[in-house]
Amino acid sequence: MAQTTTSREVRAQAKYVRVAPRKSRLVVDTIRNKTVEAALETLAFTDRAVAVDVEKVLRSAIANAENNHGLRRDNLVIKAAYVDEGPTLKRIRPRAKGSASRINKRTSHITIVVAPRKEA
Repeated sequence: MAQTTTSREVRAQAKYVRVAPRKSRLVVDTIRNKTVEAALETLAFTDRAVAVDVEKVLRSAIANAENNHGLRRDNLVIKAAYVDEGPTLKRIRPRAKGSASRINKRTSHITIVVAPRKEA
């Protein structure tokens, strides 16, 4: 299901990122409702590995806003940022006495929506 955005909102999405959604949400929650400059600064100093993927999606959304919609970078704010669960890769690990246990390798769909800041 596609999310509808107004003409002033621009979105970027990374699908099938090989990191668990629970871990991705911890990073995405730190940048929601910030300006894009503050969000990039926050991601640069975040120690989690998924911060690199989130930063790529954010830079893509900024580039889409500048090149496709003619918006100015210094006026953009992150309106929405969320992580949906992608398909799970199911693997088997051999265990004692001939049994096996399942390993779930989860994937994420990371979406970031940027929009111009509201002028007061």
